[in-house]
Amino acid sequence: MSSFLFNLLLKPPSAANGVAAGQPFIPYNIDWIFPQLQKPSRLWRIASTGVIGLVGFFSKIVIVWLNKTRVHNIQVLENALESRAHGVPLLTVSNHHSCFDDPGMWGLLKLRLLKLRNVCNKNVIRWSMAAHDICFTNKYHSLFFMYGKCIPVVRGAGVYQPAIDLCIEKLKLGHWVHVFPEGKVNMTKEDLRFKWGVGRIIYETPVLPIIIPIWHMGMDTVLPNEPPYYLRLGKKLTYNFGKPIDLNQLLNKLRASPVSEEEARKMITDKIQEEMMVLKAETERLHLDHLKS
Repeated sequence: MSSFLFNLLLKPPSAANGVAAGQPFIPYNIDWIFPQLQKPSRLWRIASTGVIGLVGFFSKIVIVWLNKTRVHNIQVLENALESRAHGVPLLTVSNHHSCFDDPGMWGLLKLRLLKLRNVCNKNVIRWSMAAHDICFTNKYHSLFFMYGKCIPVVRGAGVYQPAIDLCIEKLKLGHWVHVFPEGKVNMTKEDLRFKWGVGRIIYETPVLPIIIPIWHMGMDTVLPNEPPYYLRLGKKLTYNFGKPIDLNQLLNKLRASPVSEEEARKMITDKIQEEMMVLKAETERLHLDHLKS
């Protein structure tokens, strides 16, 4: 793997919080990126094929072959990728413990599925929000992550911003979108309140997505959040894919009652977090068994 790709994938979290109190830090103008992602050109598709394939295969090597990984219930995601009806969107949500969580976790997808169909296919692999001040700091980084189907999100800019709008657009097209609802790399692993952006995404998508929760443990031992920043080998990782979260009843209730959009976003997000906390407790037990083995 080239040093360029290594630096792109393993860039540590930025310490900058903003130019002024309460104002998001904008190190690089990202406005030009959104039109490219909304209507990808032929050149974009060619470049994306190369980036997705390279990063997907690299992730497979690191996570599956060079570390000791236990995976539970990944068939839930694979079934959704292979068998969901045309036009039905897919939304995955997971905790965020390391800068290598994405793309690392997608290396778990089986290479045998339709000749690399999932892990290395730009038409199948997820769209994912990525921090603008980490991944989109200059033109070359922006191109790389853009071709990797990453959408620049400005942390601190609220739920009404282009990144959230674009995630909704992609789901409307029946695509797969991944969200880290904690909103940042959770270095302390505390129980953070989930960001309401995930609630808005679900509430404003016309066709309710298949919502699959994922909890993982050990990724911060593969790529620590403190220097030196390099990949470790032989670490024990645990991934747990939960059953799809059914929000039909909640959404029907919200749309039948006179609640504000803000209230609706909060209630949806709270439900997602509730389900994720159940999955977290289960995964902690599974990971402890893995460490003892």
